[in-house]
Amino acid sequence: MKLRQLIPFFDTTAQDWAAEARILRWLTFLWLFVGLVVMFSASYPVGDADFGDGLYYIKRQALAVLIGMVGFNLLVHAPLRYVLGIADWFLLIFLGVILITLLPGVGTSIGGGARWIAIGPFLLQPSELIKPFLVLQSARIFGQWERLSWTTRITWVSIFCVMLVSILLQPNLSTAALCGITLWLIALAAGLPYIYLWCTAGGGLLLATLSISLREYQRKRIMSFINPWADPSQDGYQLIQSLLAIGSGGTFGTGFGLSQQKMGYLPIQYTDFIFAIFAEEFGLVGSILLLMLLLIYGTLAFLVARKARTTVQRLVAIGIMILMVGQSLLNIGVATGALPTTGLPLPFFSYGGSSMISSLISAALLIRVARESSEAEVVSLPERRLAKPVSTSQPTPNSVNRRSRRKPSSEPQPKASSEPKRLRPRNAP
Repeated sequence: MKLRQLIPFFDTTAQDWAAEARILRWLTFLWLFVGLVVMFSASYPVGDADFGDGLYYIKRQALAVLIGMVGFNLLVHAPLRYVLGIADWFLLIFLGVILITLLPGVGTSIGGGARWIAIGPFLLQPSELIKPFLVLQSARIFGQWERLSWTTRITWVSIFCVMLVSILLQPNLSTAALCGITLWLIALAAGLPYIYLWCTAGGGLLLATLSISLREYQRKRIMSFINPWADPSQDGYQLIQSLLAIGSGGTFGTGFGLSQQKMGYLPIQYTDFIFAIFAEEFGLVGSILLLMLLLIYGTLAFLVARKARTTVQRLVAIGIMILMVGQSLLNIGVATGALPTTGLPLPFFSYGGSSMISSLISAALLIRVARESSEAEVVSLPERRLAKPVSTSQPTPNSVNRRSRRKPSSEPQPKASSEPKRLRPRNAP
């Protein structure tokens, strides 16, 4: 790999890619650019008020983009079979880090959930980084389900369950639900027996119900989603402010940087509720354009899945589509009051280095599948030795065969007599 392939936007080999891969690449860059612009606008007042630097959050986000871009360019040039071969190791490593966050005094708690590991001044969220590798490994397992032994099946299904439970214990119900839905849909696309799928779905619903019944703040979120105006100053405050921001945008929005709700009215407006700021500044027209971007991205991902050469490649494309487009729709649904409040970020929009790196890795995997599904594979043929020229004086096997296949002559042939010939004397008359 050449050095210029690691520099964002300067990969000259992209012009030789298939059409789907090139379009997905530029859609990813467009999505990323718009997200950085909106995040800059949404985070500037908070950065200026808390740190005396309005660029505080955008600087840290730009650093995450640079790190993610290196992984992005590496993955779009790496054969998918190599990435699948190491996906299980990354999954186990991040699962171990998730388990470490559950240890008292180790995980960093923000907003009531110990979901982060502090690495110097930066916070690492393993539940975000594990998402693309979860898609890879689940596609690898479910795509070859019939060829695997029962020991392998039970082992990896148990690992997936441990991962979901550990994320749920952080607690992070929204991420656990998204990962569980992704696993279930990949298994459904792989054609696993329905009895397995329905039993798994029932177990997931039971686990989610148990989590909500044991945690009061999750119950309050459900109740505030049903009627936020029942408690407008406490549990329903955030959703009401989000709806006010979206409604204030009107048709064309208030203009870039002119949002009023980000001035201390809407909490965490640069992460979970960043879509409300986007809708306020760009209005209904901007919101429709963003939804059209998601629709085009999801349609291309679906076409890539249909054209995939192998089952595993198809499942990877489907899983990435669920992560990118499905998570975006869930975040928008929360901001508009269509879904209960969750902590899912909006890919490429919400602030968070782990989320940004995970989104870039996911987009790179989809582009790689698009490349391998549409581009011709060059295979070197072994050289053959030239046969020696055959001498015309010696009969060749083909000529012998041709002679043996000659038709018999139509003229009668003299028959050999069975009686011995008698010799006549020379002087006989």
